[in-house]
Amino acid sequence: MLRRLFMSVVLVGAGLAAGVVMTTRLRSAGNPRAEELTLPAPARQTPRSVAAETPRPAAPGPPGVVAGIGGPDFTKIAGQAVKGVANISSLQVVRTPNSPFANDPFFRYFFGDDQFFGGRDRRALSLGSGVMISADGYVVTNNHVVGENVREITVALGDKREIRGKVIGTDPTTDIALLKINVSGAAVVPWGDSSKLKVGEWVLAIGSPFQLSQTVTAGIISATGRTNVGLADYEDFVQTDAAINPGNSGGALINTRGELVGINTGIFSESGGYQGIGFAVPSNLVFKVVSDLMKYGEVRRGSVGYLRVEKLTDELAREFGAPNTNGAVISRMVRGSEAYDAGLRPGDVIVEFDKQKVDDPSQFFRFVADAKVGSTASLRVLRSGKPMDVKLPIVSSAVAAASAPGARPRR
Repeated sequence: MLRRLFMSVVLVGAGLAAGVVMTTRLRSAGNPRAEELTLPAPARQTPRSVAAETPRPAAPGPPGVVAGIGGPDFTKIAGQAVKGVANISSLQVVRTPNSPFANDPFFRYFFGDDQFFGGRDRRALSLGSGVMISADGYVVTNNHVVGENVREITVALGDKREIRGKVIGTDPTTDIALLKINVSGAAVVPWGDSSKLKVGEWVLAIGSPFQLSQTVTAGIISATGRTNVGLADYEDFVQTDAAINPGNSGGALINTRGELVGINTGIFSESGGYQGIGFAVPSNLVFKVVSDLMKYGEVRRGSVGYLRVEKLTDELAREFGAPNTNGAVISRMVRGSEAYDAGLRPGDVIVEFDKQKVDDPSQFFRFVADAKVGSTASLRVLRSGKPMDVKLPIVSSAVAAASAPGARPRR
């Protein structure tokens, strides 16, 4: 009996001991993340582990992108380009009528401005912008910034120097003027190739809107080759949505390489302020105009004598037998002009110039202006709907202007 009791006690004790051991093991295995959550002692950290835990700086973005933002970064090119953009102030003499009916179109039509009451001269100040294109002081701006009957021109450089300037030449046809100031080592804006501009490309407009000097605005190229805008006779504008306001005229349109790709000229606006439609004369055209002004004091371009052409409408196309509205219809000319002697007549529809299609009058005018003086152009015209070819001599615009009955009207 005692032996059985003793064996029972031994077995119960052994069972309890085994239970304690198993419970301890199960508790240890039941919290496998205990060691992972325990921070290592500072003394055990190695330089490699510290470096691994230190956050790395963000990798730099591509050139022209602000790190961490993703937008374009124009700080470098803007900081350099503004040094070559100047403020232009032009003091002009403007004659105004003394007539109390000066604003009455009926009175002015029949009696003129000064016939009875005379007129008086007053001074007017024109403000705009200009671009330094050479270190020895040549400045490009708009012709309408310089104005007519100029008495005094002041050019304020980016380094705050104000220098008296003189007019080297003007070209109202493209609204470009060239000035010269006595300076050396001036900061310049390098020429760019406007023929390589693409719609959607980033550009900066730099100028002095509302007399706020060295203002930089950003936008994109909205269109190229814009015509029939009404800002100049020769139109081949670059359109941009970069903010251009009064005072920006003559300023620089800059690409993302800091190159001059246009001279800001005008805006389309119903309120007189910025509406996202600005126009600039492309740099390639500006370069040609400036080169002629430097060499000859005037721009030498081709002409065919006095010739007035109009845009075709559906009604005019039906009347003159044209299949569509592409082309330019001759509406007025003078006897003895090059165009008349070549066989052109009012009512002819010009559809090709040297095998280049003519879409509208503005394009025809550009083709003629760009043609070499002394050459002969081949025109295809429609007369009463029938095609015919005409050989047209190209003469100097200065010679043609001397025989014209009046200045070519602005469209």
